[in-house]
Amino acid sequence: MFDIYKKIKPDILKRINEFQSVWSEADEKRLFQELAFCLFTPQSKAQNAWKTIIILTENQKLLKGNTAAIAEDLNLVRFRNNKASYLVEAREMFFNNSKGIRKTLTEFSSVSEKRNWLNKNIKGYGLKESSHFLRNIGFGKEIAILDRHILRNLLNYKVINEIPKSISEKKYYEMESRMKDFSYKINIPLEYLDFVLWFKETNKLFK
Repeated sequence: MFDIYKKIKPDILKRINEFQSVWSEADEKRLFQELAFCLFTPQSKAQNAWKTIIILTENQKLLKGNTAAIAEDLNLVRFRNNKASYLVEAREMFFNNSKGIRKTLTEFSSVSEKRNWLNKNIKGYGLKESSHFLRNIGFGKEIAILDRHILRNLLNYKVINEIPKSISEKKYYEMESRMKDFSYKINIPLEYLDFVLWFKETNKLFK
């Protein structure tokens, strides 16, 4: 695994810098693209979820389409009706709220507080999706995205004893803590380890 880390470390750093630039430079539409992308990823391929975001953006449905119109374009992701509904609900929350995404998140000083707010307030988000969104806008240092690729590797490296069928918040925090300890032990920062394990599983660096 360390060989993979050394090989792709420059690419990881480039990707992290890109994520950080989203937070420092992006407008609300761009932030919402990332938020919606993480709504689409559960039980769907990340590449397909992002392709769907591009389609919705080009069709001007991301910010203007109703639930039915959005669902029409969700051919590449599972549970299209639910996810279209989640998108519209999140859009109403942020674009009918003068604070928007950036000001809302800025109110919280720590990444854990940001994540907790997203987890509790964005329908369709759990801790995994909240972590994924925060990582994609530049806040990935302290959190883990415990998707199926990561969990399989954590099991293989005996960081966890099993992959639970359902993950409670308590269990998520417990496994995240174990992953942090593992990253410290092998001297690969947590933010980088996520990419290394994802690359090991998929041979790709993505979002």
